[in-house]
Amino acid sequence: MRKITFKGVFDNFRNSVAQPPSRADQEVQETLRPENFQVKRTFRHGFPYQPTAMAFDPIQKLLALGSKCGSLRIFGQPGVDVHVRHDMDGPPGSAAILHLQFLVNEGFLISATADDTLHLWSHKQKVPQIVQSLKFQKEKISYMHLPLQSKWMYVGTVKGNVHVVQIETFSLSGYIINWNKTIELTMKTHPGAIVHLSDNPLDASKLLIGYESGQIVLWDLRSRNIEMRWLAYDLRSISWHYEGKQFMCAHADGTLTTWNIRNSQKYVHISQPHAKFNKDGKPEQCKPIGKVEWKTNRAGEAFVIFSGGMPYDQACRTPSITVVHNKTTTVLEMEHNVIDFVTLCESPYISDMQEPFAIIALLQNDLVVVDLQTPGYPWIENPYPMNIHESPVTCVSYLADCPVDLIPAFYSVGRAGSSKRQGLSEMDWPINGGTWSAQGCSYAEVILTGHADGSIKFWDASAGTLQVLYKLKTSKIFEKPKSRSTESEEDPFAINLISLCPESRKLCVAGASSHVMLFTYKKTESSDEVMVLEIPIVYEVIEDEISPDCQFSGPGSAGSGNKLDLLDLENKREGCTLKVRTGAQKKPAGFQAQLVCLTPWNNGEPPSHITALTINSSYGLMAYGNEAGLVIVDIEQRVCLLNVGSPDLYGAQDPYYRVPRSPKKNQVVPEAIPLDFERQPRSPSIDQTSWTAVSRDPDPAR
Repeated sequence: MRKITFKGVFDNFRNSVAQPPSRADQEVQETLRPENFQVKRTFRHGFPYQPTAMAFDPIQKLLALGSKCGSLRIFGQPGVDVHVRHDMDGPPGSAAILHLQFLVNEGFLISATADDTLHLWSHKQKVPQIVQSLKFQKEKISYMHLPLQSKWMYVGTVKGNVHVVQIETFSLSGYIINWNKTIELTMKTHPGAIVHLSDNPLDASKLLIGYESGQIVLWDLRSRNIEMRWLAYDLRSISWHYEGKQFMCAHADGTLTTWNIRNSQKYVHISQPHAKFNKDGKPEQCKPIGKVEWKTNRAGEAFVIFSGGMPYDQACRTPSITVVHNKTTTVLEMEHNVIDFVTLCESPYISDMQEPFAIIALLQNDLVVVDLQTPGYPWIENPYPMNIHESPVTCVSYLADCPVDLIPAFYSVGRAGSSKRQGLSEMDWPINGGTWSAQGCSYAEVILTGHADGSIKFWDASAGTLQVLYKLKTSKIFEKPKSRSTESEEDPFAINLISLCPESRKLCVAGASSHVMLFTYKKTESSDEVMVLEIPIVYEVIEDEISPDCQFSGPGSAGSGNKLDLLDLENKREGCTLKVRTGAQKKPAGFQAQLVCLTPWNNGEPPSHITALTINSSYGLMAYGNEAGLVIVDIEQRVCLLNVGSPDLYGAQDPYYRVPRSPKKNQVVPEAIPLDFERQPRSPSIDQTSWTAVSRDPDPAR
C-alpha cells in the first residue's frame, strides 16, 4: 500500500507549478522612493483619555477638552473635531492640562499646564497653533479667570497670590494681589491656595477672591484695597447671583452657604441638600461639593446646580449632579466620576437673567449633555462617537474600497435592529459651532471594532467621522458561562480577530476562548440551529532516542500513545470553555451565526489563543490556527478538511526539518477496532475528530 505523506503532497504541488522565469527577466525598475510616502495621522476618534479640564465658548458654540497627557480636543458640530498636543520635553506629566479658558468669540484659547505655563492657542486656522506662552517661575497655578470681552486675565496661585496677565501682549502686567494684603492682621496662618476668582456681575472692577481655607475677599482693582472680607470654611467653589448682591459657596462638608456683599458677619442662608439626620437629630456627613453654579431664568426662578454632596454612608453611591429648581431637588446619576460641568445659558452675560437650558458634564469616560427645559431633565443624544470604548476595544479591522452597497446594507439592519433610546431629549445638540464640509472619499471605508463583551461594531469612516452602522452581539450564541473566579481572568467572549469578505458578506470571528464563529449576512430574520464543530488543535512529539512511553509536555501536545495515557487523557479533558445554545435560535436581520468551531481543552490544559484567521468565499474555505497547529474548514459543507500540527508545516529549508512519519505509527489501536479498519476508506475529517496526529520532535538532538 502506498504511503502518502505531507512532504509528498507538497512536493507534487511544487512540481505542478511552472518554474518561474530567470531572475534577469523578473527585474523591475523601481520608481518609488521613501520621499514619495508620508505617514501621518488623519483622524482621531473616541473619547479623550483621562480628561482633566473643559471650557465652552457660548458664542461660537465650541467645546474644548484637555487631558492628563497634554492632549487638546476642540469639538463643534458633528464632523468638527480638532486634536492638538502640548509638545514638551519636561518630566512625565508636565504637559497635563489643568485649566482651559476661551477668549469668547475671538478665536483664541488659553490652556494652563502642570508645569505652570500658560499657552495662547489660535484656532482661527484649520489646525490650532500656540502663538505665545508664559511661564510662571516660582509659583504654581491653581485657578484662572478671564471676564467676558476683557483684556486682562486673573491667575491665582497655590501661594495665594493673584497675578494679572495682559492678553494683547500675553505677559504679566506687574499688578499683583499678595495674600498678606488680603488677610486680617490678626490672622497668623496662610489662607491657602486660591480656588476661585470672579468679577462682580455689576462692577467689573470688583474681584472676588476665594481661598481654600474659607477666607473670601472682595478686592477693589482701582483703589487696590479690600472692600469686604468674609470668613467661611473649607471652600471649594463660588457662584454669583446675576444681580451681584449675593454669592453662593460650596464647601467640603457638602453644605451650600449664601452670603450678602453688605454683610460680612455671617451667611444669610445655609443648607445641606443631601444630608440625612440620625437618631440624635444631627446631620450625617456628606461628600464635598466640587462645584456650584447659581443661574436664573427669565421668570426669576433660580437654578442651583452642583456636583457631589452625597452622604458618605450610602455604599456604591454613583457620581451625580444635582439640580435644585422651585424647591424641587433632582439628582442626575452619572455612570462615571464628574470631572467638571458647565451650565449653558442663552445669554453669555453674567449680569443678565441667563435662562439656563442645558448642562455639559465632563465625566471620566463620557461626555453628557442634559436638557434643563424638559421635565425630568433627559439627556441629549450625543452625535460624536464617544462610545467606542463602551466596552473595551480588543481588536480593530479596517476595510477600504468596499462595495457601494455594503454600507447601506449595514445601516438598514442596524437601524431596524436598534430603535431610538427611550427617554432621550428632542433638543438639538448645543455644541454646533465651526464649519464642516463632508468631503467623502472616492471609496467606502468601514471600520470594525471587536470588544471585550463579545460585541462587534461596524462604523462608516468614509466622511472622516465615525458613524455607527450596526452592532453584532456574539455572546447571544452561547450559554451564560459560570462566574469567573478572579477579575484578572480574560473575558470569555472577547473578540481577538475579525475577517470579513465584503463581496460575499461572510464574517468569521475568533474569540478569547479559542472559538471561531462564522456569520452570513441576511436581510430577514430566521430561526435555525447553529452547527458546532469541536476541533482539537494538538500534536504529539515522540523522540527516537527515548522510550515511547515518555511524554513531551510541549504546547498543544497530546501525550504518549499507550492505553493508560489515553484513558488518563479522557479523565483530564474538561471539554470546551463555552457551550453553544442548543435548538433553533431566533436570529434578527443582519449577520446570523451559521457555524461555531470550538477548541476543547487538552490534557487538562486550556487551548492557546487563535493567532491567525482568514476566510475565502471563492473557495468556500475558512482557515485559523494557533501555536499548536492549523485548521481548514469547508464553510459550505461545514466540515473540517485539514487539522495539522505546526511541526508538520515546516518546509524543507527549515532548520528543524526531519523525516515525515505516518500519524498512525506508534499509536495503540484499541481492541474494539477491527484490524482491517486501517485498510478501509475513510473521510479525512474522521481522523481529525477521533485521533490525534503524531509528529516528531522538531529538535531531534534534544
